[in-house]
Amino acid sequence: MKIALVTGASSGLGREFARQLDRESGLELDELWVIARRENRLAELKLCCAHPVRPLPMDLTRRESIEELKALLERERPEISVLVCAAGLGKIGRTWEISDRDNEAMIELNCKAAVDVTCACLPYLYRGSRVLELCSTAGFQPMPELNVYAATKAFLQSFTKTLHYELRGRGIHVTAVCPYWVKDTEFIPKAKEHEPGGFRHFPLASRARNVVRWALVDSRLNLWVSAPGPVCMLHRLTAKFIPHFIMVPLMDLLRRL
Repeated sequence: MKIALVTGASSGLGREFARQLDRESGLELDELWVIARRENRLAELKLCCAHPVRPLPMDLTRRESIEELKALLERERPEISVLVCAAGLGKIGRTWEISDRDNEAMIELNCKAAVDVTCACLPYLYRGSRVLELCSTAGFQPMPELNVYAATKAFLQSFTKTLHYELRGRGIHVTAVCPYWVKDTEFIPKAKEHEPGGFRHFPLASRARNVVRWALVDSRLNLWVSAPGPVCMLHRLTAKFIPHFIMVPLMDLLRRL
């Protein structure tokens, strides 16, 4: 049985990845396995997908959920054609304004859960499989008002690049997807819940369908980083060549405009 496994599939980019993978031509797929906490939102994917959808309601920050996933994989022994780790959490605010609980949740979900799910799935990948880890342009540099979030995405980007290198000989594609702000997801309103003034505007924000479409092309090309849009590519280039001690105050200025 060949499957695509998508985490964070109840909304946003994860949901859009599930929808587009369901329609991707040339992809051998028997089932879509979709993971998130909200079971009712996962069940809705059954109504808009042509392939059978298996909802797996799990909180990936809980060790029991990871063990449950590992047991299911061992029992079913699927071939994972595409793995998308899209579950993530962000909070906007100065470092001292973010609660310990929120900081720990970002680290648990953005870093530990992504690594745990990926490692659980590695034995079920095969030549031609693709892995997409949802990072962010925030991971390209230290980011005022997004300190811990940006740090978690820098970690995930580093993990993904190394995995790309380690799996290249097995013919498995691994890509770190680094989008800019995405306007039609829950991320911005949830990130701004307790700090509505952190970022005044989100100019040139992307749309989920465009980010996912671009990222899937990049994964087929086996790029180790996907910058899915002109703003993402510009940010990647500037962060690569301009020292961070210049980029950090520059980004702090831009968020106020």
